[in-house]
Amino acid sequence: MTNVNDDTVAPLAPDIDHTPGIDWDAAAGAFDDEPDHGLRDPGTCAAWAARLRSWLPERPADVLDLGCGTGSLSLLAVEQGHRVTGVDSSPAMVERARAKLAGRDAVVLRGQADAPPVGGQRFDVVLVRHVLWTLPEPDRVLRHWRDLLRPGGRFVLVEGVWGTLHPVGIPAGRLTALLAPLSPDVRVERLSGDPVLWGKAVEDERYAVVATV
Repeated sequence: MTNVNDDTVAPLAPDIDHTPGIDWDAAAGAFDDEPDHGLRDPGTCAAWAARLRSWLPERPADVLDLGCGTGSLSLLAVEQGHRVTGVDSSPAMVERARAKLAGRDAVVLRGQADAPPVGGQRFDVVLVRHVLWTLPEPDRVLRHWRDLLRPGGRFVLVEGVWGTLHPVGIPAGRLTALLAPLSPDVRVERLSGDPVLWGKAVEDERYAVVATV
């Protein structure tokens, strides 16, 4: 697989991290300045690489990274021997992800996370970080994502709840309940207690769910 320029767009809800309303094209230039986005700090990068290694299959796998942003998690997955298809709705994010992944076993497509433009292609892993909570009808979206997985494939979903006065996000309990009809094996890994992942100590709810279908 080689990096290609495919500007197919599905006109649905935007891919968002945990600050709704941002113009992601305008924000793309500074996106990697956040420690958990750019993974520029060696410790933060190593911490995410270790988590990803524990969540992804040991053998080389086809990974669909939805809402991939500038491609930092995609790059870690490729470096661990996986084949990655990244999808993001922001042309500026896609441009940066393609540059970051140039020459790697990866493609980056422009499209929406809830309707990725992958045709009939199927994957071993659907990887999503801080996107599902923003999408309407998450139960429907999860069913669609399940249909993009091969038998025995897995979800790797990194989510959380942010803010105190007006919290936003999706609690782990709700996400595991949504996954229960789709997966016989749902595992929650709490991430709030690992400040190296975020470049700072955090007190809100952050977690990963790994669910096999």
